[in-house]
Amino acid sequence: MFNLFKKKKEDNKRGDHYLSLKVREVVKETPDTVTIYFEQPEPYLDYKPGQYLTVILELGGKEVRRSYSLCTSPFTDPHPGITVKRVNGGLVSNYLNDQIRPGKTIEIMKPLGNFTTEFHSKNKNHFVMVAGGSGITPIMGIAKSVFVNEPDSKVTLIYCSRSEEQIIFKKELDALKGKYGEKLNLIHNLSQPSPLWTGLKGRLNVEIVKTILSESNFSELANTKYFVCGPDGVMETALLALEEIGVDQKAIHKESFYLDLEAKEEDLKSKGKLSPELTREIEVVVEGQSYSFEVPAGKTILEAGLDKDINMPYSCQSGLCTACRGKLISGKVDMIEDAGLSASEIESGYILCCSSKPASSDIKIVIE
Repeated sequence: MFNLFKKKKEDNKRGDHYLSLKVREVVKETPDTVTIYFEQPEPYLDYKPGQYLTVILELGGKEVRRSYSLCTSPFTDPHPGITVKRVNGGLVSNYLNDQIRPGKTIEIMKPLGNFTTEFHSKNKNHFVMVAGGSGITPIMGIAKSVFVNEPDSKVTLIYCSRSEEQIIFKKELDALKGKYGEKLNLIHNLSQPSPLWTGLKGRLNVEIVKTILSESNFSELANTKYFVCGPDGVMETALLALEEIGVDQKAIHKESFYLDLEAKEEDLKSKGKLSPELTREIEVVVEGQSYSFEVPAGKTILEAGLDKDINMPYSCQSGLCTACRGKLISGKVDMIEDAGLSASEIESGYILCCSSKPASSDIKIVIE
């Protein structure tokens, strides 16, 4: 249960869903990427491979939040870690790459995310993973967990990077290959390699993915699970290839780090798929306490709630995570982006407050 209401400034406790973690180590993975490892809190941080942490910082006198995937596995790594790739002009990613040192304390929201799976020692699974750039981060945690939890399972990993020096976790991936041998089919694809590169080169395309998967057809394995994470181009290519070979959508886990919410909203508006923007009175129930407030035309439910000093839970603010998830009890909303929700969650009436705008009156949302 969340306990996220704002308190008086002298009482700075946010609630049980927040933690302060002390930085243990900062590892430079590539020229523009670092992994930040944290000391374990007491009790230990409980997370699943593939989940993410939301980092909360005060920069320039303003609170900012960003979500970063855990690259570690709770089954193999003594200290949890997130990997942060520098984004041009990115306020938080540049700060974390340049300013964070061991000993500093960072406030976080506890782990969230559905880009994960369950493991069992008797499973005989084939894990097909396609990653691009920093999309390798959650996949790294999942892959390490596979090898220690499912000795009879195998992993095929297609990892797309720009160049040799941009391969995140290169040493760690090579170590996994050396340790597990044929259980890991590791394929690097570089878009701008050096002349010395002898592996796959150029942009990933559908035929390459299909060829790799046809050559990695482990008939002795009972099930295949698919994990796709990265920029839009890599994800679209991988998903199209899986569609062409007839993979059931339910077997595919996908997570995108790149989403232009404003562009998607403009596209939906141009197609007449959104309701007229009107100021609406809504009711939001958080941890049993009810709040009624107006959502001005053009604002999301989350934005309006935060403007009213209701400390509604949130993280990415772009529809990719589920921190702001609520259940729509009555009324109708336009949800611009639902990538963070599963099909069953949507069918059950769950919405993401950060990307939802009122489309009717009598709206009631319950956030637990």
